[in-house]
Amino acid sequence: MGRDAIADIITSIINDGMGKNGTIRIISTNITESIVKILLREGFIENVRKHQERNKYFLVSALRHRRARKGIYRTILKRISRPGLRIYSNYKKIPKILGGMGIAILSTSRGIMTDREARLERIGGEILCYIW
Repeated sequence: MGRDAIADIITSIINDGMGKNGTIRIISTNITESIVKILLREGFIENVRKHQERNKYFLVSALRHRRARKGIYRTILKRISRPGLRIYSNYKKIPKILGGMGIAILSTSRGIMTDREARLERIGGEILCYIW
């Protein structure tokens, strides 16, 4: 069985939200690079750099935290489509997360994009995850 790159990103972000480290380190693949670019563009992470160790590339990024109650920092992610159960949607039925405050990341025929971009281009695809 192969590794699930999207689950690795989600787990890294959730674990960083619990700790106070502030940086996450993810193995660099085409999927992870495009998801990290979306998170950077949408303002969930602050910066990204590519780091090499022993012939492997890693993406190192710093999360931008939002303060919740009692000093807890939270970025909430929910995995929708997974290797055992794929979830697809056409552009008319892509859900709006928190009334447009959050984003859904989709894998489409034109690459990985947000729900807003998919609605504008009128294409559907596999719903990878929700972020808010």
